[in-house]
Amino acid sequence: MATHPPAMTPVVPGAGRVPGQANARYRRSRRGEFAVWWREIDRVLLVLVLSLMAIGTAAVAAASPASARRLSTAAATLGDLHFFVLHIRWQLMGLAVMFGASFLTKDMARRLGIVLGFAMLVGLLLVPIVGSEVNGARRWLNLGVSLQPSEFLQPAFAIGLAWILAWRVRDPNLPVVAISVGLMGLIAGLLMLQPDFGSTILFGAVWFVLVLLSGLSVRRIAVAGIAGVIALVATYMLYDNARHRIDAFIGGGTAFDQVDLAQRTLLAGGWTGSGLWLGTRKLALPEAHTDYIFSVIGEEFGLIICALVVILYLAIAVRVLMRLVEEEDLFTVLAATGLTAQLCGQAFINILVNLQLFPSKGMTLPLISYGGSSTVALCLNIGLLLAITRRNPYISRERFSLRDTGQRDANLRDTGQRDNGVKT
Repeated sequence: MATHPPAMTPVVPGAGRVPGQANARYRRSRRGEFAVWWREIDRVLLVLVLSLMAIGTAAVAAASPASARRLSTAAATLGDLHFFVLHIRWQLMGLAVMFGASFLTKDMARRLGIVLGFAMLVGLLLVPIVGSEVNGARRWLNLGVSLQPSEFLQPAFAIGLAWILAWRVRDPNLPVVAISVGLMGLIAGLLMLQPDFGSTILFGAVWFVLVLLSGLSVRRIAVAGIAGVIALVATYMLYDNARHRIDAFIGGGTAFDQVDLAQRTLLAGGWTGSGLWLGTRKLALPEAHTDYIFSVIGEEFGLIICALVVILYLAIAVRVLMRLVEEEDLFTVLAATGLTAQLCGQAFINILVNLQLFPSKGMTLPLISYGGSSTVALCLNIGLLLAITRRNPYISRERFSLRDTGQRDANLRDTGQRDNGVKT
C-alpha cells in the first residue's frame, strides 16, 4: 500500500506575527536612531545655535514695528508684528531642515552638498535671465516663494570645495587648486552680474581659507592675494554702488547715512537698553529687521546683550575648531571649517557694518535677522555642519596635522618620480 508524504503547509512571510509587534520594533528602531544621533551630535554647538535663534526671535519682535510702519502704504498697512509672525514661521521651517540635515551621515551630507551646489549654480545662471529685480539688483528667482540661489549655494560651496581639495590626499598631482580657482571665478562672475559684491567677498574669503588650510604653498598664497587686490580695485573702478559705499566709509559719511544711523541707534540704549518696544531711534533706521538688527538689539536690550551675541558667534567658531582638533579626515576638516567660516564671517561683517568699521554690504545677521528663505539656508548650513562633525565618542582618533598631510604628499611625489624613473 502506497504511503503519501504529509502535506506541506505553505510558509507565509510574517504569518503569525502580531501587527503590534512590528510597530513596536519600528518604534524601537527609531528610538535607537535618535539615541545614536544624540550620542554623536555636538550638543554644545546645538545649544549655542539655538541660543542665537532665541535671541533672534526677541530681536525681530523688537524690530518688526519699525520696519512694518516704514513699509506700510496707504493701500496696505502692515501690523506691528507682521515680520515677527513671518519670522516664527521661517524659523520653524528652518529648525525642521536643520534637524533633518543633522541626521544625515557624513557621506550623505557630502552628496547633498554636491547635488545642491549643481542645482544652485543652474539657478545662478537663470537669475540674470528670469530673476526678479529688487532695489536695483536681480538676485531672486520667483518659484512661488522668493528664492535667492546664492544663499543656498553657500553651504553647498563649502562642502563641494572641501570635496575637491580633499582629492589631493589620493593623488597630490591632481590640479585641485586650479579647479577651485575656476569654480570660484565662475561663481564670482555670476554674482557680479546681479550684482552682489558682498556675497562675492564672502565666497572669496571662504575659498581663500579652505585653500590655505589645504596646504597651499606660500608662493601661490602671494599670487592669490595679488589677484584679490586686483579684483577689488577693478570692482571699485567698475561697480558704482561699491565705489559709493567705500567712498562714504572712508569719508566718514553724514548724519543721515544708514551706517551712521545704525551706530547712533546701537549706542542709544547704553549698557542695559531702553526695553522691548521702547526704542525710538530704530524708527528712522532702514532695514531694522534685517541688515541693522544688531543696532536694534543695542538700543532695546543694551550693549551687554550685543556683547553676548558676539561671544556666542566666537564660541561657535572655537567649538568647531576644538571638535576638529582630533579629526583625521581632510574633507571633514575643510568642510566644517568652510561652513563655520561662512556663518561667522557673515556675522562679523554685519556687526562691523553696524559699528561703522566696515562699508555697508547688505548682509543679514545669521540666525538672528529676519531673512525668509535665507533663514532656511542658514539652518541648512548648521544642519550639515552638525552632520559632518558627528562623532562616535567611544572611538579614539588621531589628530589632524597639515604637516603630516604635506609630508604624505611629498612621499607620494617621490614614489611617483621613482616609479617613472624605473619605467624609463
